[in-house]
Amino acid sequence: MRYLSTRGGMPPKTFTEILLGGLAPDGGLAMPESYPQISLAELESWRTLDYPSLAFEILSRFMDDIPADDLRTLITRTYTAEAFGSKDITPVQTLEPGLHLLHLSNGPTLAFKDMAMQFLGNLFEYVLTRQNKELNILGATSGDTGSSAEYAMRGKRGIRVFMLSPYGKMSAFQTAQMFSLQDANIFNIAIEGVFDDCQDIVKTVSNDQAFKQKYHIGAVNSINWARIAAQIIYYFKAYLTVTRSCTEKVSFSVPSGNFGNIFAGHVARMMGLPIKQLILATNENDVLDEFFRTGLYRPRTTAETRQTSSPSMDISKASNFERFIFDLTGRDAVRVKTLWQSIDQGGSFDLSGTDLWEKIGDFGIVSGTSNHAARIATIREIHHKFNTLIDTHTADGLKVGMALREPDVPLVCLETALPVKFADSIQEAVGFVPERPNGYDNLEKLPQRFERMAANAELVKQFIVNQISHSGA
Repeated sequence: MRYLSTRGGMPPKTFTEILLGGLAPDGGLAMPESYPQISLAELESWRTLDYPSLAFEILSRFMDDIPADDLRTLITRTYTAEAFGSKDITPVQTLEPGLHLLHLSNGPTLAFKDMAMQFLGNLFEYVLTRQNKELNILGATSGDTGSSAEYAMRGKRGIRVFMLSPYGKMSAFQTAQMFSLQDANIFNIAIEGVFDDCQDIVKTVSNDQAFKQKYHIGAVNSINWARIAAQIIYYFKAYLTVTRSCTEKVSFSVPSGNFGNIFAGHVARMMGLPIKQLILATNENDVLDEFFRTGLYRPRTTAETRQTSSPSMDISKASNFERFIFDLTGRDAVRVKTLWQSIDQGGSFDLSGTDLWEKIGDFGIVSGTSNHAARIATIREIHHKFNTLIDTHTADGLKVGMALREPDVPLVCLETALPVKFADSIQEAVGFVPERPNGYDNLEKLPQRFERMAANAELVKQFIVNQISHSGA
């Protein structure tokens, strides 16, 4: 398996060659040359596999330059009942016939990001040890990616994490989860701005090739292909759980901010998984919904990005969307590069009335949006009808999913995080605060360690250099 850039400026590379780098040298994103194809007979043969065995079947097709025994070991070490709360790893709860909730938030940081990030931590350490290298991870988070990355990388040999987050714009639980970490290789930088400012800084630094190479800068955001690959697994697992035969089709509803989670579903569908619809749910920041309804992709400015009660989706520039457009164009890197020149200059593009818009229906993605009143009502309804508590992002997914689902097609809604991370909204919806898992009792009272900084890439670069120098690297 070789990897290319969505913008065409990178020679084909192996998986381990693209693993540590983040953005491609031309500013694009790494994509496999082609998607592995899974026949229905092969899919049927996977029905009895446990999560680690299924993970190996899928990941070995994308990571074929890692010896099979080593890859199996990394997967087995990652996906344990101890780390994820049960041997199912991603249990499916049937709310009613044809309506299912895929639980993805039982990992160490109580969010679906752990599904990929725990594996990434072990994978990074393995590759860095073999190559005798160090890596300085630069990431941006709107809430859950940061803590998930930090918990996966804390104490790992040869790795430092520099995580940018929007100052004062995450929930108190999310903030404390990150800022209370005292590990010497973890650095939290609170940026005065919104998530998109943080993400723009990461892209600016990643596009400075001299700086990136000198200081070994890597990425854990969903621009990292390994994250996407690891998220494909649970689409297959959920499908096999809720069907009896591989002749059946299933739809998935996915809360979406950065387009990484739903893109993994798109890849699963392209590989041959019988997915009828991928239902994309946004919050009040509805850039992606606007595109799938109208063909206009118009990222918002910082001032236009709204702070909501599903903060992990408060994103107006979806970094994985470029990967989808690459597939939509039939992998025309020249066309993608042209479209993104406009985006990178703060503009937009409109595909309505073009040949590309005529093909959009072939990809099975439909979309809708939610707002605060709708998510509170959905949390209340799901608790009342099914005695199940969901978080605000999952509520967006269920609200949109239930509105757009087709009759007689089973719907699987992807859980985003545990409700306890958004206690204020849960209390508003159902009148009580959810119970905390063991070990999280006094999280917000723990000492916090972070740097507050203006939204300036040069300041972030200088901070990274100072910390590396300070630690004698």
